[in-house]
Amino acid sequence: MPQSSGDRSHGLLVPLIREPALLRAIEAIGSVSFSGQVWRIVLDGRDPREPGVTGGRWSPTGVPVLYSSLEKGGALSEMHYHLTRGQSVPPSRISLRLYRLNVAIDRALRLPDLAALAYLGVDVGRYGALAYARRDREYTRLQEIAEAARFLEFGGLLVPSARADCMNAVLFTDGPGAPSIEIHRDEGLVDVLQT
Repeated sequence: MPQSSGDRSHGLLVPLIREPALLRAIEAIGSVSFSGQVWRIVLDGRDPREPGVTGGRWSPTGVPVLYSSLEKGGALSEMHYHLTRGQSVPPSRISLRLYRLNVAIDRALRLPDLAALAYLGVDVGRYGALAYARRDREYTRLQEIAEAARFLEFGGLLVPSARADCMNAVLFTDGPGAPSIEIHRDEGLVDVLQT
C-alpha cells in the first residue's frame, strides 16, 4: 500500500493532493529493475550513502534523496555546475570525494529521454536551461513526478542528466521501495573545477 505523504506547513502535516492523471501516467510507464554502479560526489568526510534533504530538481525539501549518475562524467558535470553557476558555495573552500556505489532498485521509474519527460507534463525547453535562482520554474513539475513515483513505491528514478549526455539515478532512500546502496570504491579527492 502506498505510503502517506504530506507537506509541512507551520509544523503541521498537510495532506498532499496528487494529480490522478500523473499517477496513472506513471503507472502506465511501469517499473524496471536496476542493478549496477553509479557515481556520486560528496563533501570529503561525508558518507556517500547519506541522502540529502535540502531539495533539488527531483526532490522537494525534506524528502531524503541520493543523487548519483550512471557515468563518472555526469557526476563531475553536475557538481561542476553547482559550484560554478548554481548554488553559492565557495569552491576553493571545500574538498570533494568521488565514489562508485553498487545500487539495486527493484522498482525504478525509467524516463530515458526528453520525450518521456514531456509525456509527464514537463516543459522540456526549460529542462536544465534556467539559472539556479529561477529553478522553481523548472523544478516544480519534476518534484511532482518524483513525489508521485515515491508515493507509488518506486525506489528511484533513472532520468536524463540536465548537465551531461548521460542518465542520472535519483534514489529514494526511505519507504518500502528503498534501494540497496553499498560503497564499491572510494575514488579519492576530485577537483571538479579542473574537469
